[in-house]
Amino acid sequence: TDTNDNLIIGTALFIQKQEKDSDVILVSKDANVRIKADAVGLRAENFETDKINFAELYSGYKKIIVSQDVLHTYKKEKFLINEFGQIYPNQFVLLATSEEDPEPILARYSVQNNTIYPLKYYQGQELFGIKSRNLEQTMSFDLLLDPQVQLVSLVGKAGTGKTLLALAAGLNQVVEEDNYNRMVVSRPVFPLGKDLGYLPGSKSEKFNPWMQPIYDNMEILLSTRKEQEDNGNGKIFGKKEPSLQDYLDFGFIELEPLTYIRGRSLPEQFLVIDEAQNLTPHEMKTIITRAGEGTKIVLTGDPYQIDIPYLDSESNGLSIAVEKFKSEEIVGHITLTKGERSHLATIAAKFF
Repeated sequence: TDTNDNLIIGTALFIQKQEKDSDVILVSKDANVRIKADAVGLRAENFETDKINFAELYSGYKKIIVSQDVLHTYKKEKFLINEFGQIYPNQFVLLATSEEDPEPILARYSVQNNTIYPLKYYQGQELFGIKSRNLEQTMSFDLLLDPQVQLVSLVGKAGTGKTLLALAAGLNQVVEEDNYNRMVVSRPVFPLGKDLGYLPGSKSEKFNPWMQPIYDNMEILLSTRKEQEDNGNGKIFGKKEPSLQDYLDFGFIELEPLTYIRGRSLPEQFLVIDEAQNLTPHEMKTIITRAGEGTKIVLTGDPYQIDIPYLDSESNGLSIAVEKFKSEEIVGHITLTKGERSHLATIAAKFF
């Protein structure tokens, strides 16, 4: 609170006056506290020890320049032994004969046998009505469909498709492939003013405004499926393509505030956490440790769009998770950079 902040600043000022020969520095992750301290002549710094260098954030893929002979060997043998330096588990590789190669070959690295091999899980097929539109989305789908990868993080600005990809893959794995019991979708809730518990209405009525972006993405997927259904592409539940409410009623999809998820154990679930950049590292740890046997966690977010005053692109839980987990065999990550929503949305994401 403001009162506690003022007490802390006042204490630091008192020590500064008493210890004139010593440097007194107030360290805080709260930008407002640092501004107040600076206004009264007190040196203040951000807490930096738990930060990563966002400019060097792991992208999940790299380009490797190879000779024509090596490329021919790969095409013939369908694998390469890694002799190209450090590659992280589940990192994707673009094999090219030069930096300007217009059509590099997309492959993926396996740490188990130290090999680079073709993609196994995504071959351009439709997932709940949508297909990949670029290489980054193809890599994302391959990780999302891989049952051995238990934690997937997708980072990207608005319009790159990260949330839509996660939801499409989740619905495919739950409804069509029956690999998980249900898809649980959640996102942090940061209301202006009162917390959820103080708002009128049921849990669903309180939570709905913060889940609207999820509803919007789901409607895109379901409308695509409806068009396919109208063209004679099959039926589900013995009738026309179900609505979002049907999927909720049948238990295929569950929408939950993170507050409720933290106290649960979640086995055999496809768990999507949207807007994960608004989580602290401690909150991220709490959520990941909720995963039960057979659960896959998908984190999506944009570290440039953070709503919490004491978090930034380098200290939020999503960025920290990407860097901390990149060496783990059951984890995969992709940074999406190519906007697919509209030209205007891509420009806006770039400038703001």
